[in-house]
Formats: sequence, C-alpha cells, structure tokens
Amino acid sequence: MHEYIERVVDLIDPATVRLRHLTLEQARERILRGSPEEVRAIDGSFAIVAREGKKVRMARSLDRPMRYFLAKRQEGPALVVADRIDAIHAQLKREGLAAQFHPSYTRMVPAHYVTEIQLVGCPDPDPTYIRYFTPQRNAQPADLDEIGRNYIGALAAEAAKWLEQVPENEPIGVAFSGGIDSGSVFLVVYHVMRKLGLNPSRLKAFTLDFGGGEDSRQARAFLEPLGLGLFLETIEADPRWIDPVETLRVLEDYKPLDVECASMGLALGRGIRARYPEWTFLVDGDGGDENLKDYPIEENPELTIRSVVNNLMLYQEGWGVGRIKHSLTYSGGLSRSYARTYAPARHHGFEGFSPFTRPDVVAVAEGIPFETLTGMEVPKLYALKGEIARRGIKTVTGFDLPVFAKRRFQHGALPVDQLRRHLATDETDYRRQFHAFYH
Repeated sequence: MHEYIERVVDLIDPATVRLRHLTLEQARERILRGSPEEVRAIDGSFAIVAREGKKVRMARSLDRPMRYFLAKRQEGPALVVADRIDAIHAQLKREGLAAQFHPSYTRMVPAHYVTEIQLVGCPDPDPTYIRYFTPQRNAQPADLDEIGRNYIGALAAEAAKWLEQVPENEPIGVAFSGGIDSGSVFLVVYHVMRKLGLNPSRLKAFTLDFGGGEDSRQARAFLEPLGLGLFLETIEADPRWIDPVETLRVLEDYKPLDVECASMGLALGRGIRARYPEWTFLVDGDGGDENLKDYPIEENPELTIRSVVNNLMLYQEGWGVGRIKHSLTYSGGLSRSYARTYAPARHHGFEGFSPFTRPDVVAVAEGIPFETLTGMEVPKLYALKGEIARRGIKTVTGFDLPVFAKRRFQHGALPVDQLRRHLATDETDYRRQFHAFYH
C-alpha cells in the first residue's frame, strides 16, 4: 500500500504575530493540544499553524487574515498556508503546481475557530472546526452607564496592553475621522498613554482628505473643543491615487464597500508613508460598527433587526460555520472583511491594531441586552452606539465625546458622487477582474 508523505508550507510572517505572555511555540502547542478555553486565553494578534504528523490545526485572531490551499502531489498532499492568496499562488508556481490553482480554491480560516485538517491523501476529508470563543449573550445589565463603563474600560485595557509592547521611541498614528469609533480610540489611547506615563507627543490623528470631504472638518470639530487640535494632521490625497485594479490586487476581495474602504486605506497609507518613511504603528477603529451592530439594516435585504440581534457575532463572523450561507473561500463578516484594513496597512509597511477586535471587547458588546434596550426598534438600535460610547468615554477618560451623524470612512474623505466616478459598484465586475489576475 502506498504511503503518502504529507507536507506543510507555512508562509505566515512571524513578525505579524504579537502575543503577550506566550512565545510563538507555546501558542502553537496550545492550538495543537489545548482545550478551547486554553486557545481563547492566547492574548494578542495571531495566525498560527500547528502540526503533528498528518494532523494540522490552524487558528487566528479576528485581525489577522489566514488562508490555505491543499495541493496534490504524487508523493502526497501539500498544505500551503499564508495571509494572502497571491503568496499561495507564488509558492505553487515555485513548486510547479500552479496549474491546480484558482483563487476560489483557497480557503479562509474563520476567526474564533480552530480549523483542523487531516493530510491523509486523496480523497481529502473536510476540515473540522472547534469554536474557541463563545461570548455570553445578554450578560450585561440593562444600564447604559454600566455598559459604557465596561465597554470602554475593556477598550482601554486592550489599548494599554498593546501600548506596553510598542517601543517607547516609536510614534503612534490613529486613522482618524472624528467618528464615534476612531474618536473613541484616539481619546482612549491618549488617556492610556498619559496614565502609563508615556509621552503623548508621540501621538498623531491622521485624517484623509481628497478635497471636499467632510472628515477633515469633522476631525477639527471633534478635537479642537477638547483642546486636542494640535494632534490633528491632515493627509492630503489626490483622487488619481484611487485605482480599483491596485485595490483589488491588495485587498484580494471584491465586495464593493470593502473595495471603497481599502482604497481609502491605501491612500492614507501612501500619504503617511510619503511624509514619514520610518513610521510603523497605526491604530484604527475597525470593528466598532460590528460590535454595536451599527450597520444600515435596510441596505441588506437578507437582514432584519431580529436576525442582527439574535445571531451571535453576526457582523463579526457572518452567518457562521456550518451554515448554508457560510463561504469557505472568504469566511464571513469582519472575519472576512478585516482584510480591508490589514492588507492596505501591510502593503505600505505599517503594523495596524484595532482594540475593537479583541475578544474581551467583543465579549462585552455581545453581552449587551440589545432586545431589552431597543424593544427591537431599528432607530433605537442605531442610537445605542453613540450613547454607550459617550457615557463610557466620559467615565473612563473624563472627556465629553462629540457624536456626529454616522458616515462610512470612504464617504468622509471624498463625497460619494466623486468616489463613485473612480470606483464601480458592481460586485460581479470586481470578481471578474480579480479572477483575471490568475488567468
């Protein structure tokens, strides 16, 4: 009987793994042998492969994309793991296996699960999934002051843990629009830096402006009344920088809103990098909308307020592993779309961080009794985020959080009608263009 010789190629850059109190090898051992609770206790940003014989386990945090491809070889299967599709394709080309490749054949590891694969050869069994993060729903009291204190308190705790790992001579930038999420992140980071005795002059609030966007005015209106206007730095960008082909190559996804968002991220990164060639660390507010369920339900015909409120981590994970609508190629929710933030930052050489993606912050959000607080009324759901953030920021930092009307990142840097002149809105066309990269 033929004995297959399995092979694993791990292309994940160890520099993208940031852990507290564990080495990479210790975390790898937990993923390979540990209980879900032990994997949940891995603190930080990570995408890690662990292997023992024919058993391979993979796990990632919400802010670290991770995907794999299983190639056939005469001697046995080869599993290639990376954070990007093009890295997998390049590896297969080096090994003479590119004829097997199509981007839709790659698989994304879903956040909050350990994905296990048995490399037993043809036919390959389906992966199995072990959930390692299951926040308790409705665990918070129906008290907005208490919820705000707990939510922003968790955000501050995560910011503190991250800041302690950043070298004290390194500057820190916040991708800043003056919205609730980026505003909360900026005020929390500023507050925590002062509390830890760190020099706040290292901090900047970077606001993207193509000319005529609302964010630059909103950013000033946010910071100046708080006496923090000196931290604002506008990054002027040229609309000609918006290139959908470049964005598709970097993002490796084709959802129109994510293409728009990633295009803004690329422009912001380009502008910062041109001005500060050595800058490394950026903080952002991605995940804040997902945590407090603040997306326009009416824009998605598949959703109702009941489905949004009653499905665990719907906006973080999509419909979930094992559901008919769950995409294997792209996972779901922020587990899929965090590439809109991660990929542009990596492309320009930055290390990004959003405290909203951390499990301890998500756990507080998922514990909010949304049904009780909203009575299942959509306008009350939309108003909830500003109330929770405003009360929490006041309690934790002492600042009065300015709350403006909700606006997407990409629609604040450039008026929507101008943005749409540069970027199409047709998902099918974007998908066709992306797949054409590999023909």
